[in-house]
Amino acid sequence: MLHRRQFLTTTSSRLALGSAAWLLAGRGAWAFPSYTVPLAQLQEMVATKFPRSVPVQGLFDLNLQAPQLRLLPEVNRLGATMAVDAAGPALRRSHGGTFDVEFALRYEASDRTLRAHQIKLGRLDFPTLKPAVTDLLNAYGPVLAEQSLREVTLHQLRPQDTAVFDGLGLQPGPITVTAKGLEVAFVRKP
Repeated sequence: MLHRRQFLTTTSSRLALGSAAWLLAGRGAWAFPSYTVPLAQLQEMVATKFPRSVPVQGLFDLNLQAPQLRLLPEVNRLGATMAVDAAGPALRRSHGGTFDVEFALRYEASDRTLRAHQIKLGRLDFPTLKPAVTDLLNAYGPVLAEQSLREVTLHQLRPQDTAVFDGLGLQPGPITVTAKGLEVAFVRKP
């Protein structure tokens, strides 16, 4: 009789501990549900938005090619380097160069997209241009970066990606850049 009672007590204690551990694990998952978008997927989506042409006050056009994205988790941003071609009446011939930017991300609920914003220019570099012309381009740089990348869609969440979260009353919230890609946290809908 004693063995049976000890077995039942031990078993029910183990079940209670297991249930508590399961609930805590579930609570942790509930507290921080997220969706991860790998860098390769971001690269594919952004490539569909390029090439792009940006006119510079009737002097020349900058033709931007698809950027090569890089994750910058230490500053919670993405970086992009792209080939750029400058051509037009003021330049006499075409000049190839590079364009480097960093940007943050935001979620647009109307179409379930992750978009570039808070764009910060690194530098426009054209090895074959005179330094004065390169300086002029860099003076226009922030405006050019904003025009060329403002609100570029990097990813679109499909309804099936968020269906479970929608059913739980959650919506995409903070976006965190990690070493694996973008992590989109889900938060309670207001």
